[in-house]
Amino acid sequence: MALQSMTGFARARREDDAVAVVWEARSVNGRGLETRLRLPQGFERLEQPLKQRIGKRFSRGNIQASLTVSYGVTSRRPVVDEELLFTLAGLARRLQDEHGAAPARADGLLALRGVLDLPEADALDKDGQERIEALAFDAFDAALDDLERARGAEGEALKKVLEGQIGQIEALTLQAEADPARSPASIRGRLAEQLRLLLETAEGLDEARLSQEAAILAAKADIREEIDRLKTHVVAARTLLSGQGAIGRKLDFLAQELNRESNTLCSKSNASSVTAIGLELKAVVDQFREQVQNLE
Repeated sequence: MALQSMTGFARARREDDAVAVVWEARSVNGRGLETRLRLPQGFERLEQPLKQRIGKRFSRGNIQASLTVSYGVTSRRPVVDEELLFTLAGLARRLQDEHGAAPARADGLLALRGVLDLPEADALDKDGQERIEALAFDAFDAALDDLERARGAEGEALKKVLEGQIGQIEALTLQAEADPARSPASIRGRLAEQLRLLLETAEGLDEARLSQEAAILAAKADIREEIDRLKTHVVAARTLLSGQGAIGRKLDFLAQELNRESNTLCSKSNASSVTAIGLELKAVVDQFREQVQNLE
């Protein structure tokens, strides 16, 4: 299955000479797979089979689908209360003969409440109901096909955005790695200068102890591990993006790890140039994580 976004819309219609069915399906972001179906009265028993169809195609997203059924006259056999009709017709004739009322028309009599009834789907015969349900399933499968294509098209567009952001993360990582200020020698030099100034302005300080502490601080300020882990995460993200299927959760985990490493890089930096790179890195990682939330 190709990379998919969790957002999309689809509409499908099927009809014959008696009935028309229309499905509209919408998909938005969700932590897991959630489905909601709006079905006309008489179609409730289709809910579980329809949800199973959704579950076979999608693994994440909040999917809502609504069914509209429009009946032609031929799809519902009219039921006429003939006894009531003849009673009303006789009353109309008597009013005409005795009071000069206008003659009653057939359409007027049939329009009277209780004379004519057009049953809905739950009152159709078994063959008629099964025919409509078959159309509903066919239209539903077509709507899911279109929804899958829509999510896939948006997923491909999102993939390009994510690949660009991974490229930025890699470039900033390499920039931090190459920054002269982060080399151990440079760090020790800055700490040595601070130590010299401190010894010049204070009396009674243990120079050996201060040197030892400076060496420890220099080791802690080294961001080699963070750079290595950032590189590893970049490779992992590219591998996921080049694959198939639902990768949103895995990329979200990687985004959290990238954010953790960029935070650590900023906290360990003792040079303004590396801090600036770290802050820019954090901004790109945040954008990456935000986009990842849209993936299945």
